Amino acid sequence: MDKDSWKFLQELCDIPGPSGFEAEATRLMRDYAEGYCDRVFTDKLGNTMFEKVGQRDGPTVLLAGHVDECGFIITGVNPQGYLAFSQLGGWFDQVLLGQRVLVHTRKGVLNGVIACKPPHLMEPEEAKKVVTKDKMFIDVGACNKDEAQAMGVRLGDAVTPDSKFFTVEKQAYKDGKAAGKRTIAFGRAFDNRLGAFAAVELLKELKKRNIKHPNRLVAAATVQEEVGLRGAKTVAASTDPDVAIVLDVDIAGDVPGIDPLQAPARMGEGISITVYDGTMIPNQPLKELVISICEKKKIPHQLAYVIRGGTDGGYIHTSLTGVPTVVIGVPTRHIHSHVGLFDTADLEACMKLIVELAKALDRKAVDSLTAL
Repeated sequence: MDKDSWKFLQELCDIPGPSGFEAEATRLMRDYAEGYCDRVFTDKLGNTMFEKVGQRDGPTVLLAGHVDECGFIITGVNPQGYLAFSQLGGWFDQVLLGQRVLVHTRKGVLNGVIACKPPHLMEPEEAKKVVTKDKMFIDVGACNKDEAQAMGVRLGDAVTPDSKFFTVEKQAYKDGKAAGKRTIAFGRAFDNRLGAFAAVELLKELKKRNIKHPNRLVAAATVQEEVGLRGAKTVAASTDPDVAIVLDVDIAGDVPGIDPLQAPARMGEGISITVYDGTMIPNQPLKELVISICEKKKIPHQLAYVIRGGTDGGYIHTSLTGVPTVVIGVPTRHIHSHVGLFDTADLEACMKLIVELAKALDRKAVDSLTAL
């Protein structure tokens, strides 16, 4: 990955695009990737697909990464000018209060903050309780409803976290010994701009390095994953895949309070290969192929599972007459919040793996995934 790739990733993570409002993000992806593929097309839900044909009679390999982020939507304006909101995607109440947000109106973008009744005015018992989302509001500086409406606010406006992408370099240590420099990225929307980025970045890698691949690759930026895997319900019909690789983040379990048995993936230990989640069991021969490639090419990897929740793979693998599917993840801390963290080496490991998969998935290999 070159400097332009990292610059694009930063732009992609910073651009607004919650579920149902992904157009800016998909346009940015189109502008970046259209020179590395043979065709760009969309379906009627909003999924954007980038096709690169290596062999016309080869199998169709779908690489899907959802491009929507968790956000909010305006559901009301009270007489004092404060904004009621509902969530787009899964938010934990405790991470919201005091966070800056951007309200995207027809007149422009407004700065706001998520707030609630101050603890100074709460009874002692009330102050001990968790403030739930229904008791919160967004303050954009308006003093009445007319002012808020004059600013452009109306029902249905999208709201996104106000948080920017940046990186820090650290000296890594393992077993008490220095283990080289590592770069850690901080920012919002890593779930799942990382997967959407990797899908189209693969096409760039293949094109620029003139790597042959015996298949028809389709990189898909799917929409509305965070509100029910909705883009996944139409993407298979739009692409007719023989095999699917879902690219997403994975929950990094290396934080206080998490039992490693609940979330085994660790940031900085390589990509994760999901062996089970709440919506999908991977195709076993495909999973073993992924593991064998990692072992052969010395790509850092770890096996992971998610007890609850899932990915676009939950619908893709049961689409049409069934699609052999596997999920590859980048371990990320603090997903579904204003700021997440990932190790850039894990994303680079993901890129190495999917390049090798693109080379390996010929007709014989794909047919073997479902052979008796």
